[in-house]
Amino acid sequence: MAYYISRTVNHSFEETIELVTEALSAEGFGVLTEIDVKATMKKKLDVDFRNYRILGACNPPFALKALEAEDKIGTMLPCNVVVQERAENEIEVAAVDPVSSMQAVDNDELAPIAIEIRSRLERVMNSLS
Repeated sequence: MAYYISRTVNHSFEETIELVTEALSAEGFGVLTEIDVKATMKKKLDVDFRNYRILGACNPPFALKALEAEDKIGTMLPCNVVVQERAENEIEVAAVDPVSSMQAVDNDELAPIAIEIRSRLERVMNSLS
């Protein structure tokens, strides 16, 4: 089983960030964190890296349900969504598959939450064109 859900689009990198953020919002997610890997690699290691951003996406009602079911599930939150440039105007968007990651946790209460979040992230991917 893959540990991520992905889609490749033909937009600019910055336009894809906007499209992904809007699609996440439409599914009830907010972006809590944004890590610019390219800038970090340049600053910390003086390495030129491709455009690569990690968006920490959270759906508060489902995060609350997960935290109430399993108090250490915060180690797996928020849901990371990667936007990376493969070539000019060829951008890959990948999101963690919560069903795969939750298999590591022995708690049956998490399964329906993970399934719902996966469905929402799949709709995010499917909305990108």
